[in-house]
This record gives sequence, C-alpha cells and structure tokens, in this order.
Amino acid sequence: MKETTNTKWIGNMAFEWEVNDHKIIIDATEKVGGENKGPQPKPFMLASLGGCTAMDVISILKKMRVNADIEEFNVTVDGDLTEEHPKQFYKMHVSYIFTPKKGKTLPIEKLQKAIDLSEDRYCGVSAVYKKVMEITSEIVINENI
Repeated sequence: MKETTNTKWIGNMAFEWEVNDHKIIIDATEKVGGENKGPQPKPFMLASLGGCTAMDVISILKKMRVNADIEEFNVTVDGDLTEEHPKQFYKMHVSYIFTPKKGKTLPIEKLQKAIDLSEDRYCGVSAVYKKVMEITSEIVINENI
C-alpha cells in the first residue's frame, strides 16, 4: 500500500497540497516572506495525530455502544518544539475532551480502553511519532453543556 501527495508551488512562499483529491493551501507568515494565505506545514503534524486517534477512538466507542451518550468529542494536540534548527517537535500532548449528553455519565474505563487501543495498536501516526518523541495524553470530561 502506498500514499502519495503533491506539493505545487503557487507563488512566493505559498504552495497547494493535493491530498486524496482535496486541495489545501499552505503558506509562510509575512514575517518570513509569505502572505499567510494558509497554515504552515508543521502544525499538520499535530492535526494528523489528533485526527488519526480521534477517528480510532470514536470508532471503538461506537463498537462499545458508548457514543450515544457523547454530546461532543474533541481532541487537542499540543506540541513542544526545539529551540535550535531544524526546529522539530520533541514532545506532544493529546487531550481527549468528552462532553456527555445531559443526564448521562460516561464510563471512564471504556473511554480509557478506546484511547489505549488507538495509541498502542491502531493509530499509525502515533506509532511513528512515539519512535522519535514523548507522547502523553489525558481524558477531560467537560460537564459544562
């Protein structure tokens, strides 16, 4: 199996990514000569981890029949960069944020099991990143709805 993307220069510091027939504009900030027409590439590393594990977790929770009690589910990923060049992530932290439906209590042990399965078995992005940096995570239950 093979994945392919294309990066096409569209002027100055802007590029168009084509990923699975979707187009995304990336650019540099004005401070470094770009026009800020789109996000910079490095944060997509955070988004890739968040998206990969979020899809796994919600899929697993559906199989556990827990998803019906979830009002909202968000995954945020924070990354710490080195000071020296090439600036790279050396640590990422994943927050799994659940908001239960009104009157429902979410089973923490099932949430944790779904997260563990994603982080340790299914998420390919996590598997690669763990080889080169520390990845930590937490569950946040947001009762404010």
